[in-house]
Amino acid sequence: MAALAPEPLIQLGLAVGAAVLMGLGFAVTLTTRKARGKDALALSAISSFIEKDASPSFVCTPDGEVIRANAAARQLYSTRSGETLAGTLRNTFANPGGILFRLKAAAEIDGAAREDLVTRRGHMRLAVHEMDDNRLLWRLEAVPDTGQGRGTEGPGLPMVMTGRNGAVLYMNENARTLIGGRIKAIDGIFDALPVRFGQVNQISTAEGSVDVLAARVDAGAGRTAIYLLPPPAEGEATATWSSFQDLPVPLVRFAPDGTVRSFNRKGADLVGPGLEEGVHISDLMAGLGRPIADWLDETVSGRAVQQSEFLRLKREDKEMFVQVALNRMADHGDVSIVAVLADATELKTLEAQFVQSQKMQAIGQLAGGVAHDFNNLLTAISGHCDLLLLRHDQGDSDYSDLIQINQNANRAAALVGQLLAFSRKQNLRPEELDLRDTMADLTHLLNRLVGEKVRLSLSHDPVLKPIRADKRQLEQVLMNLVVNARDAMPEGGEIAIETECMTLANPLERDRVTVPAGEYVCLRVKDAGIGIPADKMQKVFEPFFTTKKTGEGTGLGLSTAYGIVKQTGGYIFVDSTLGKGTTFSILFPVLERSTPKPKAAVQPAQVSEPKHGDGVILLVEDEAPVRAFASRALRLRGYTVLEADSAEAALKTLEDKDLNVDLFVTDVVMPGKDGPSWVREALKVRPEVRVVFVSGYAEDRLNNQQDSIPNSVFLPKPFSLNDLAETVHKQLH
Repeated sequence: MAALAPEPLIQLGLAVGAAVLMGLGFAVTLTTRKARGKDALALSAISSFIEKDASPSFVCTPDGEVIRANAAARQLYSTRSGETLAGTLRNTFANPGGILFRLKAAAEIDGAAREDLVTRRGHMRLAVHEMDDNRLLWRLEAVPDTGQGRGTEGPGLPMVMTGRNGAVLYMNENARTLIGGRIKAIDGIFDALPVRFGQVNQISTAEGSVDVLAARVDAGAGRTAIYLLPPPAEGEATATWSSFQDLPVPLVRFAPDGTVRSFNRKGADLVGPGLEEGVHISDLMAGLGRPIADWLDETVSGRAVQQSEFLRLKREDKEMFVQVALNRMADHGDVSIVAVLADATELKTLEAQFVQSQKMQAIGQLAGGVAHDFNNLLTAISGHCDLLLLRHDQGDSDYSDLIQINQNANRAAALVGQLLAFSRKQNLRPEELDLRDTMADLTHLLNRLVGEKVRLSLSHDPVLKPIRADKRQLEQVLMNLVVNARDAMPEGGEIAIETECMTLANPLERDRVTVPAGEYVCLRVKDAGIGIPADKMQKVFEPFFTTKKTGEGTGLGLSTAYGIVKQTGGYIFVDSTLGKGTTFSILFPVLERSTPKPKAAVQPAQVSEPKHGDGVILLVEDEAPVRAFASRALRLRGYTVLEADSAEAALKTLEDKDLNVDLFVTDVVMPGKDGPSWVREALKVRPEVRVVFVSGYAEDRLNNQQDSIPNSVFLPKPFSLNDLAETVHKQLH
């Protein structure tokens, strides 16, 4: 360009500009190359550093893409550059994506994070460190069990794992505590070699030489597990089973066929009174999932892959689970199986709680989605039925058919309400209630429900404090409990309903729940029926669980009651004795009244009347049948209705500055922008417009967003023609 310019001055300016641009480009290129070279050098350095690490290590981008993997990682996971770390670990962890995200978030705050996890391969520790170049270094290492783990180690016993050449591969925590530290070779533990198994040996500890009884268990792959046991009693030349009596570990010795030969005191305490010599292991434990004889044969022959299993004890007094580790023992040619037991009841309880919470969450999400779709259908059905009823009077032959359609649509809406109730997502209308008044209003209906064989008695605390709850939903809870009590007494009896004020000075811990200290109103429903078996007690509130025959119950009754009570802020418990009856107890927090402050007189705001006739309404609804019904219903009431099938279409309509709109009626959940989002955008230009939100989901999906939108109300689906018309009229006037 400088060469073609007509004037010398212009030529000079263009030449100088070109030189400056070329210099800047060269500088940027040089800086970029230096930065890349620095990054490559840093990456090469860290790769060299981790290459020889015995634990799998990965260098990844913030998005999880693997840039480098050390030799251990490549060998164990066949990792290639470009793969994601979540995909690499998918066979190691059940949900690697969630674990990696959690650790990455913690590392962004502290610079590093780690977490110990239990997998099918054992205990694993996953650690992450932030690097200077915005990369992440991940490291995965095996964490030895601390004496309560799986495999050959057994709970509580000092154990040393050795290889073929006598190298110490692993020492559990009890062994390290006994010896006083980590030892690398077997000759650093025993004072004299070779080790005399089944006899007393001397080992070196921090406190000097100590006598131990060495027991050997073949761990496979050339490895040997050496257990360091207390020496036999004085005067005994060799170890006998009496040596194990005082060990603080439950032990049981079986014959190869599974018959109990002997056991120590801790074993008898754990297994219970059923543990006797000559009893078969299958009479004591269950839940292996395959014949116990196969497990015993594998242990005797040394073919057992997993020597530790979780089993349920067949105790009649309580439900207990144990972790059982089997080891083969030979004494003068006589083969026995020694079972090392550990109480796993708490672990299995936590596992059951987790599984239950996951199941309830999944069913709750399913119920919420089903309820939303059904509410849209029911709105269209009942709405168009209302439109037809406007054109038919009671003398019309079609009138009764339309009434049937309307009533059944309402019944379907009540069933959807039950689905939302047990998922704790229904719309509650809480109010101050006195349970005496509520029970008085409900007594007539309850007497009709129980029939002639069953008597209903009421007993109230003379000083009963008010609670805050949804009256309609509370009545549903009571009806469910009373109907169940009636069905539990097929021969008749008495159902007692009691109310009582109670004060908890200390938190009440029961059924995995902690009830805070405070004042409560307790509502009890008692029956004298057949009772609930102990193994069914923990399942009574599960959705779709029922002991009734097909057609007699759906299993939604108690789960619905549970959901309503929990959403109200209360607690529900069940006590039952077989053959004597069942009591359901519900605790509601007492309503705390605050003294209202006197308010200054406020002049009512002047509300402007709608500008065109009875008002112009912008109706936004993505479901065509619902939109058609709502549009016709509002036009019949004299409103001018503008329709839009999406938020984007509604905003396009509002671009007309000459268009006056008095009210937005919009669905909350729609494809693209949702209701609150487009309404907030529209109110920036039209701040005076009022809003009616409608949705088939529960109101709690909207609450947080609705607070920031002035002059807005919520109308749940399904709604009738009158519900819609009254809500719109109140908003406009």
